[in-house]
Amino acid sequence: MDGPNPELQQRIVAADRALAMRNVAEARAILESAVSQNPDHPTFWQRLATVRQISGAPGQALAALDRALEFDPLDFVNLLMRARILDQAGHSEAGEAYGRALAQRRPNPLPPALAPAIERAEAAWLQHQQDLEHHLAAALEAAPAGLTPTERRRIERLASNISRRTRIYHSEATHFHFPGLREVEFHDRAAFPWLEELESLSGTIAAELDRVANASDAVLVPYVQYGTSEPLAQWRELNHNRDWTAIHLIQRAERIVPNADYCPATMEFLGRMDQPWIAGCGANAMFSMLAPRTSIPPHVGVANFRLLCHLPLIIPGKCWFRVGEEVHDWKSGTAWVFDDTIEHEAVNETDHLRVIMIFDVWHPDLSPAEKSAIATTVAASSFQVGAL
Repeated sequence: MDGPNPELQQRIVAADRALAMRNVAEARAILESAVSQNPDHPTFWQRLATVRQISGAPGQALAALDRALEFDPLDFVNLLMRARILDQAGHSEAGEAYGRALAQRRPNPLPPALAPAIERAEAAWLQHQQDLEHHLAAALEAAPAGLTPTERRRIERLASNISRRTRIYHSEATHFHFPGLREVEFHDRAAFPWLEELESLSGTIAAELDRVANASDAVLVPYVQYGTSEPLAQWRELNHNRDWTAIHLIQRAERIVPNADYCPATMEFLGRMDQPWIAGCGANAMFSMLAPRTSIPPHVGVANFRLLCHLPLIIPGKCWFRVGEEVHDWKSGTAWVFDDTIEHEAVNETDHLRVIMIFDVWHPDLSPAEKSAIATTVAASSFQVGAL
């Protein structure tokens, strides 16, 4: 597309001059003439939309913006202006229009003059999301759904997904992805009836943690231990760093002596768990020690055929954990099971050490035959991976 000819460019300058002198009628007349002679340039349509809006003709302004967007449907400024016009007109589509505009915002510097408009757009979009979720919640309450608490949480997540306040996360295993398994951030406790027993053993396990952590012959190692040649930039700061330390009880299907010997009750419980015993991969069980004011960056685990269980043992204050869109604070003695192949991160915001117990279990969707086949296949692969 050729640029506007010099004569039409002069008309743009003349229209800008008229606007600067607050002569809106003259500016509009100049631009209306310009687009009639040269309708194939979005700049004319964008400027005409502005003067039409100032002239009190929002419908015609929208028509001009729609013409401009025909040339670039993802233009952030035009989409933002369109949403603002709809908002000022009280149009029901304004909220969604703000969302579409903000989705096209890029980190490249934008004119400072746009800052107030962007701030208004963010506030309006957030309000639209909240209003939509309240509307959906009211509709749900009016329906005789008879939902269980777990089902209700899923419906609430559906509502937040519809409003796009939350996004959809998927399993992204780094090494081993078994098809067809449910992708759930935090799994329902009902699928793991042994969680209550585990929680009842918290005091005993904490005492064994204290014993092994203070033993002169115990083995404490950095949680992250990758070779410098491996392309895992996300772990650069924590690789071989004792800010995140592990006391392994079981590591890649091997019992770690002497650590395990100091923890007989813990090992007895683990011996009854349905863990994925696969040479070079699992089972795994450890005490994870996160230093004060330390963050574990967003990352994903190696295999979706197993899930991880956390049992918090020492939680000194504000320590939180995110899996996908769900964020929870750890509470001492309250365990959960999650899919670590969904993006997750952890933070210790306190000035004290945080310690949790971590171990893996088979994904409950797998049949005994599938577990056996997975173990055979993964053991035969060339990968040697840890518990991340």
